[in-house]
Amino acid sequence: MWLPGTKTASIIKKGGGNGLVAVAIEKDNKGSRHALKWAADTLLSRGQTLVLIHVLHTTSPSHEAIICNINTNSPAASPHVNITKDLFRTFHCYCSRKDIQCLDVLLEDMDVVKGITEYVSYAAIENLVLGQASRHGFIRFKSSTPSNILKGAPDFCTVYVISKGRISSVRSAARTAPHASPLLRHIQILHDENARESEISSKYNRASIKPSSWQSESMKQSQLGRRINLSGRSCMDFPESDSDISFVSSERPSSVRSSSVFYDYFDLHARNPRTSTSSDHSLGSTRMRPKFSDLSSTDISFSEDSRRSSVSSSLLNVDEAEADMRSLKLELKHTLEIYTTACRETLAAQQKLGELQNWKIEEEKKMEEMQLSQEAAEASVEQEKARSKAARETAKAAKRIARVESSKRESVKVKALKEAEEMRKQLDNLTQNDKRYRRYTIEEIERATDMFSEARKIGEGGYGPVYKCYLDHTQVAVKVLRQDSAQGEAQFQQEVNILGCIRHPNMVLLIGACAEHGILVYEYMAKGSLEDCMFGKKKEKEGKMRSWKVRFGIAAEIATGLLFLHQTKPEPLVHRDLKPGNILLDQNYVSKISDVGLAKLVPAATAGNGTQCCMTAAAGTFCYIDPEYQQTGMLGVKSDVYSLGIILLQLLTGRPAMGLAHQVEESIKKDRFGEMLDPSVPDWPLEQALCLANLALQCAQLRRKDRPDLATLVLPRLQILRDFASLHSSTSSDQGPNDH
Repeated sequence: MWLPGTKTASIIKKGGGNGLVAVAIEKDNKGSRHALKWAADTLLSRGQTLVLIHVLHTTSPSHEAIICNINTNSPAASPHVNITKDLFRTFHCYCSRKDIQCLDVLLEDMDVVKGITEYVSYAAIENLVLGQASRHGFIRFKSSTPSNILKGAPDFCTVYVISKGRISSVRSAARTAPHASPLLRHIQILHDENARESEISSKYNRASIKPSSWQSESMKQSQLGRRINLSGRSCMDFPESDSDISFVSSERPSSVRSSSVFYDYFDLHARNPRTSTSSDHSLGSTRMRPKFSDLSSTDISFSEDSRRSSVSSSLLNVDEAEADMRSLKLELKHTLEIYTTACRETLAAQQKLGELQNWKIEEEKKMEEMQLSQEAAEASVEQEKARSKAARETAKAAKRIARVESSKRESVKVKALKEAEEMRKQLDNLTQNDKRYRRYTIEEIERATDMFSEARKIGEGGYGPVYKCYLDHTQVAVKVLRQDSAQGEAQFQQEVNILGCIRHPNMVLLIGACAEHGILVYEYMAKGSLEDCMFGKKKEKEGKMRSWKVRFGIAAEIATGLLFLHQTKPEPLVHRDLKPGNILLDQNYVSKISDVGLAKLVPAATAGNGTQCCMTAAAGTFCYIDPEYQQTGMLGVKSDVYSLGIILLQLLTGRPAMGLAHQVEESIKKDRFGEMLDPSVPDWPLEQALCLANLALQCAQLRRKDRPDLATLVLPRLQILRDFASLHSSTSSDQGPNDH
């Protein structure tokens, strides 16, 4: 607590400089309350003076600043005093519990930020605490006001921004205040008034300690009321806890004497610079008129009269009055204790009775639930017994049925084994007696291939490796089934069934087979596959493939062999895997179709152009397989026509099949088809080559219905081209021996 005679410097908590602490407050703003509580707990101590700053926003500049007591009720007080009196008193109540003095400052300015920063610079305030902006803004300005004050405050002032009781942001001071604060004089006056008021109040209390026993109750109430009026404030309704930041209404002002400074700045052009802040804001000179309300003469005279009255009354029968007062106090205390004890016992009994009633109700509910659970359990046991009995009977019946079914299955199994054995015997007899091809033993094939020597290996396909050897003094090609081939056995049987029954100049001849090991023996094709001659190792060696006449003949021969498969009886055959690798060439470049292991018999009713056979899974080679067949699974003879079209385009261009149809079609549209022809073949007949290209593009149409018929359209045109090539070949042979 501040004592009379203490120097002003001892009032300030912080050492060095002025040490003044100021809090910017706003009406109905929780941020201001949190800022005040934080400042009281962190920066202030008991007896220290806190400066409360409030900005009253105006639309027109004011040129006069006054200092007056905010608690005065005199008619001469400024109108702004009555307006802001309740706001400051709200914050005084909290400060009174902390024993903190309050100095109220009311500023009038058009710019709130400028008003605060200039006043801080003028008053040399070294610690400024701001509340975080609320929904309506801090002191009725925008949410960026705290940050603007942080930037605009002088460099000797430390600015704290408090949000919900914690520091949101802080800007530390770079130096101490350059001059003493003019507020120190007001703080000294405030403490002097509080000291005088406290002295007068203590004298009055000492004079009123011993009232006369016959003093009327109205006199006591009057004296008590005057004593309260003397202090000027009451904080009887404030919370006891220092941590409670709830502020009372404006009807209960703080018990601590506070002074208010109303400050306004002149127009900048009319001011004389006093000092400057860190943001170069200049302060103008002001005219201040201190107006403090000392204790009124009425209150002082009343205090003297009351003291004399109390002294005179104390001369009368003091002992008797004191005895009566003590007796009454003891009786009242004893009565209150008895009443309190009785109330507590009654309340405890009522609570106990309520607990017993609740316990009784809960026990009754539990008994009912237990009874219901017992009944449900008994019913469930009965149901389980009935289910168990039915299950046992069902199990017995199932066992009987299982025994009967087991005996039936055993008999069926024995019968199936017998039928399978008989079928195997019949198949063996058929295989041994099959005259469609010659049967070779594995020993004969091993001797002929030198135990499948790598030196005799001439190729390898999806079925397995192919070896060149001699059997029965005939040069043959032996194709051996790969052991890990999933479809090898089915392909072997397909090859035997098809090639063993048919003979055609453009189909590879099946000479024999070894059924036990899935080995097929074909006639040897000296020139290998069409793919090897055009794109493989034999491309450079096979000079005759550089003749367009040979290529026209190969195209017609492939179509002839393919038509033979489509016209087989009783059902047509679809190859499904027609590609250059499955077309073999003999010594004279006669082409023959091989690898019919994926060929499919199509019912005659669905072999036409309109309908097809539906397959569950498509088979073939990418870029040669029919797109519609690959997408829908619908297989027909025109699926092979698509593959034939791609092969014809390759015979013309010598290019890979990927995207070849589109490339040729674009070159024809741009009249640059000659650039697509195979450059290794000289002297292409451009007209005939273009005719063959258009025919191949028709065959390679994506939709099956757009492709031409092989027998009536494709093969006749190819035969015309082959005849043209033959005629041109004979003419060339008459002119010279070199035809290529």
